[in-house]
Amino acid sequence: MKVIQLKQLILALLLSSASLEPFDLLYDNGVEAFYKGDYDSVVRYMESALKSFSEVRQTRIRCRLKCSDQHRFDSFLTDKIFELILYRGHCLNQCIEGKIGAQSMHKISEDIIQEFNRRIPYNYLQLAYRKLGQLDKAASAAHTYFQANPEHVEMGEDLEQYKAQKGVKEEDFIDRESRPHQKAFFAGVKLYDKGNYEESVTLFEEALTEYYHADVECRALCEGPQHFEEQKHVLYKYNLYELISDHYTQVLHCQHECVRDLATRPGRLSPVENYLPLHYDYLQFAYFQAGRNEKALECALTYLLFHEGEEFMTENMEYYREVLGHDGQPRKEAEQYLRRHKQELDLLLIGSSNLGVRYIEGVSSQNLKSVISFFLCLYKKGFDRLDHYLLLDKIIGGPLLYENVRLVQNSDTLNGNQRVLFDDVISEDECSELKHLTVTAAGDGYKGKMSPHTPNEKFEGATVLKTLKYGYEGRVPLKSARLFYDVSEKARRIIESYFMLNSTLHFSYTHLVCRTAISGQQDHRNDLSHPIHADNCLLDPEANECWKEPPAYTYRDYSALLYLNGDFDGGEFIFTEMDAKTVTASVKPRCGRMVGFSSGGENPHGVRAVTRGQRCAVALWFTLDPLYRELVRNRVCLS
Repeated sequence: MKVIQLKQLILALLLSSASLEPFDLLYDNGVEAFYKGDYDSVVRYMESALKSFSEVRQTRIRCRLKCSDQHRFDSFLTDKIFELILYRGHCLNQCIEGKIGAQSMHKISEDIIQEFNRRIPYNYLQLAYRKLGQLDKAASAAHTYFQANPEHVEMGEDLEQYKAQKGVKEEDFIDRESRPHQKAFFAGVKLYDKGNYEESVTLFEEALTEYYHADVECRALCEGPQHFEEQKHVLYKYNLYELISDHYTQVLHCQHECVRDLATRPGRLSPVENYLPLHYDYLQFAYFQAGRNEKALECALTYLLFHEGEEFMTENMEYYREVLGHDGQPRKEAEQYLRRHKQELDLLLIGSSNLGVRYIEGVSSQNLKSVISFFLCLYKKGFDRLDHYLLLDKIIGGPLLYENVRLVQNSDTLNGNQRVLFDDVISEDECSELKHLTVTAAGDGYKGKMSPHTPNEKFEGATVLKTLKYGYEGRVPLKSARLFYDVSEKARRIIESYFMLNSTLHFSYTHLVCRTAISGQQDHRNDLSHPIHADNCLLDPEANECWKEPPAYTYRDYSALLYLNGDFDGGEFIFTEMDAKTVTASVKPRCGRMVGFSSGGENPHGVRAVTRGQRCAVALWFTLDPLYRELVRNRVCLS
């Protein structure tokens, strides 16, 4: 009771000095009201929290755009740059604090922001509205939550129940957080597929307007505080120009990511490929079907700005020119958009080289220039194809962080995307100690099954929590249990650093496993130790697809296997094509060797049959979403 009163007092004090209530305190009060069964208060607090969250975001966008317009860098004198920065900073402070109160009141933890980004408040809302008998509002909240959390089976079942409820109409199932540019685009695609070309044109044009507006807002949000994890490891202080350069480089990287963000649907990890150019592709054909060839030519030329020389569009363009008897011009907004990105990539070439000199051990600035040059080349070929996110590590990976760890193969030599192989991650002694731990703490299989993948092998495993529990009970050496914990953390840091992830990589699940060939069952084997699969989607070799839907662990982003031995027959780790048959790379396990890769359909993999002996490894799965992190690790006390 005292805690609740204290929070209410804090909220009251904040309200006396701020014009907008902090959304984290409102959310916290809403959660507490939910567990007290006070559903009216849940609705009041959660709706207010969502409104506050939106208002803080919009205020920051509006103020940054207003102040950048009032204090422009376009034509300043070199010796006035810092004066201009001071004026813009003052403008921002006055604008933001005038709208929402002291900015310090709205500095919210990343965990809470993630909760809002994952639309968790809507889950509480739908439950509260249901308890209050307001089923139309409950359906809306449930639908909004489910759009960003399609793997939530229970919510899917709730939605089916709402649809059958009397008084709930089809129009109640609205996404309250829908992004206008995506809403218009996908509605346009539906009409286009039905042959309603005239109507689809209106929606595609609306989608483009909303896209460029959303791009401006996304870029404005990038101008906030930046995180410099690398600075924790340097022993000297930065001078003024290095500090400004590094901050601006981070902003440019963030703005570059807006391309990916705007093309990614709620609840999805991967963007819609070729998203922005697709608008112009659909439009050129829809205009053609509507008999408006001038507009069709304009959109065809615009598409070719993104994908110069694309054969099918070049043929369409030539047809339109022939029919019209004259040439046309691509759209100005697309030209300006691409010109700006080209200029920013040139700046990133400079900024990333500077960062490389200070941060990336063993990586020359020339290699970093190769990375950015590679980006520029891809932009010339087709800016929005987004393949470069997967191809980046073919040229270079991030620092390995540990002196003895060796890079053996990268994506290029492993014949795929987002793949890497390391040696000497741990020592022979550490391998031996962990292998012994597997034997003494064995028992965790997949759902308790001794042979979950093949009847010809015995499967034994141990989790971090189990080994530490046994350690504290004296059933296994506590030192060995701690080693398991520390080694898995070392592997996480290596994967996070090598793939140059710009957000924290969290454990999703960690498993110390051994596969043992069962004597007398190895003749004429044609099965696998672990069938070909992908870690975050359901592999469909026939359709050449990988479906990101339950029961797959759709939230897993990266995977790694750290091997403890090689004294057995068979057991090679293999990558395949999507057909689950064509092997693209094979890895022979050995002590200290670790293979890492992204968890999606780009990396189908499996394990060949272990025909003699025992094969042991630490299996690790990671997520970028903190909501799906391995919570048992937080229950472990290692002090």
